[in-house]
Amino acid sequence: MAKARGIIAVDKMGTKVLFLNPVTYETEVVLDDFDKTVHELLVIPEENRAYVPIFGDGIHGRNPNPQHWLCVFDLEKRALLTTIDLRPYIAPHTLKLGPDGFIYITCENSAKVVVIDRHHNRVIGALDSGSTNGHRLIIAPDGQRLYTENEEDGTVSVIDLAEQRLMGKIKCPRPLAGIAISADGKTVVAVDDAEPKLILIDSSGGYVREEITLKDVPKAAQIARYAPDNSVIGVTSLNSDTVSLIDPSFKQQTAIKVGSQPMDMAFHGDELFVACQGDGSVHVIDVPGKRHKLSFQAGKGCESIGFF
Repeated sequence: MAKARGIIAVDKMGTKVLFLNPVTYETEVVLDDFDKTVHELLVIPEENRAYVPIFGDGIHGRNPNPQHWLCVFDLEKRALLTTIDLRPYIAPHTLKLGPDGFIYITCENSAKVVVIDRHHNRVIGALDSGSTNGHRLIIAPDGQRLYTENEEDGTVSVIDLAEQRLMGKIKCPRPLAGIAISADGKTVVAVDDAEPKLILIDSSGGYVREEITLKDVPKAAQIARYAPDNSVIGVTSLNSDTVSLIDPSFKQQTAIKVGSQPMDMAFHGDELFVACQGDGSVHVIDVPGKRHKLSFQAGKGCESIGFF
């Protein structure tokens, strides 16, 4: 694996974007003066670009002043390059790069998934998500389908990307908080927002296949993320202050204590970096050893972190 040039972190609690040294973890550049508040992160290292949406001044479901901006950063210059105005679509949140080269981003209050041409920094389309509770999304590895988890609805929307249409919704037993998908695209992993469980969905049949209880995690989890090589799944529990390492067969689990309110993660080599928005800490997990390695401070409270 190539040596990382830097780390970018989204300090949601501090309304800043940080650039960190990838060896010492010291904060080297702080960008501020953003509207409230920066959320989530997409990093495209090979193009020296990172994308951070501005969601609004609230949280999911309680966002009285939704925003409509997608910030574009130059990773080489460590600077804000431009902003993309998403209007009329508002409350942008999770974003992913599709195999077709377009960026797809949930705009929660608009019940849309907005399509971005990243080469021209403009909106080129919007897909109906079927829910104003559509918060996070994931794209199947083959690029055929996109899935949104619709939190309070307790549903997962299925969007056909080739036909650009909402195919339908999969009903889950309880509200949801996060979503991931297996390397073969056969299993959608929805994170239960009411109980410490993962809900496994058969993507071809469109039904809940199984529920997995999270071991040694007392409260509901938040975000699920597969490692780039799909060898392990990281699952954070904001209310339990844990991150779980789970094998792709869901037969082995290890819960590891981290900081306050862990949110999103970044895999880097044999390590997993967990951003904790509650206390401004970032925790480094030794993935093969399944143990806590070290921690450091970054901002007031980062939600997302990425390497480039």
